[in-house]
Amino acid sequence: MKPIKLHDNTFLLAVNDRRTHLFENYWPIPNGVAYNSYLILDNKTALIDTVEYGHSEQYIDNITSLLNGKPLDYLIVNHMEPDHSGSIKMIMDLYPNCTLVGNKRTFPLIDGFFNIEIKNKQLVEEGETIELGKHKLSFYMIPMVHWPETMVTYESTNSVLFSADAFGSFGTHDGGVFDDEINIAFFEDELRRYYSNIVGKYGQQVQKALSKLSGLKIDMLAATHGPIWRKNLNYILNKYELWSTYQPEEKGAVIVFGSMYGNTEMMADTIARELSVNGVKNIRVYDSSKTHKSYIISDIWKYNGLILGSCAYNGGIFTPMGDLINSLEAIGINNRHVALFGSSSWGGGGLRVLEKWAENMKFDTIGPKPEVRCSPKQNDIELCNQIGREMAKIILEQ
Repeated sequence: MKPIKLHDNTFLLAVNDRRTHLFENYWPIPNGVAYNSYLILDNKTALIDTVEYGHSEQYIDNITSLLNGKPLDYLIVNHMEPDHSGSIKMIMDLYPNCTLVGNKRTFPLIDGFFNIEIKNKQLVEEGETIELGKHKLSFYMIPMVHWPETMVTYESTNSVLFSADAFGSFGTHDGGVFDDEINIAFFEDELRRYYSNIVGKYGQQVQKALSKLSGLKIDMLAATHGPIWRKNLNYILNKYELWSTYQPEEKGAVIVFGSMYGNTEMMADTIARELSVNGVKNIRVYDSSKTHKSYIISDIWKYNGLILGSCAYNGGIFTPMGDLINSLEAIGINNRHVALFGSSSWGGGGLRVLEKWAENMKFDTIGPKPEVRCSPKQNDIELCNQIGREMAKIILEQ
C-alpha cells in the first residue's frame, strides 16, 4: 500500500498480508491481516513500530520516499512481537545513527531476537516525552497487553494514541483504512476473535490500561493491526471495556460437541431445537473437530450461554474438546451459564472431564448432565430437552 496521511506529516505505512494462512502459525486468517507502522515527519523524524520481515520491501520504499533524504532520528518500539519488530534490523542497517526507543523490557528482547549492535538507544519510562518539534510523544506502559514489554505512544498535537496490538483486528485493509470508510459490522467478528484469542487472557491488565489511558484526550486510535479509529472511538473502547470484564454481549447459546459417530451430535441438535422452541434466537452449534477453536471462543465471548458435550475417548475426553476446554481455562472465561452432556459406549470419560473442568472454573451448571450409553434413548432425549428448557429460561432472563 502507498503511505496514507493521518494528519499533516503523520503517515500510516501499512502492509496487507493475504498469503499467510495461520497468524502466529496457529490462528486461521481467511481475511488476511494488516501490519500497521507509522511515520512522523518533523524537525526530528520518528518511525513507530515496523512490519513483519517478509513484507518489508514496499515498506522500506515507502519510508525512504517519505523521508526524501532526511535521516530517521527515532525508531520507537511499542511491541517486540516479530510481526511488528521484524524489520528492526533492516531499518537499523539503513539508518545506523537512528536512536532506538524502548523501555527496560524492550532491549533484552531486541538482543534476544536480533543480536544487533545498537549505536544509539533511549530507554523511556512511564510518562516520559520526546519532542520532535511540533509533535511531542509520551510513553505509557501497558504490560501484558499482551506481552510484558508492551507500551503505547501518545502524540499530543493531534491526540493520536499509537496503541500497539491493543484495539487491533484480524483482516486486511480492503480499500478503506479508517473506521468511517468501512462497514464496521464486517470487522466486528474479527475484532472479537482477535481480542478473545490473542488478548483475552489478560482482562485485568486491559482494565488497568484502560484506566491509565482514560485521562488522555484521544481523537484517533492507531493500532498495529486493523482499522484506524477516528470517528467511532467509543465503539471500540466500549467493546474493550466489555470484553475485558468477560461480560457477554448478547443473549444466546454456543453449543460445542465432540462426536465420533454422531450420537453426541444428536444430543447437541436436540438441545439446540429445544432452545429455539423456548425463544432463544442466537444459537451457534459447533463440531469441535471441524471448526477452529478461535471461532468458537469468539462466539463464546459473545453469548451468555455455553453448552458443552463430549463422547468418551480412551477413557477421557474427545481430544478436540479437551483442547477447547484447556484453552477456555487458560483464558479464564467466566460469567457464562454452562450446561454439560456426554456419551460413552464401553467406558466413560468425556462427561467426567467436563464436570471436573466446570468445577475448576467454578461454574454452577444448569440442568441435568446426561451421559448416553451408545446412542440416545427416549429418556436421554428428554434430559437433553430439559437442558434446553432450563438454559433458555436463564439465558433470556439475564
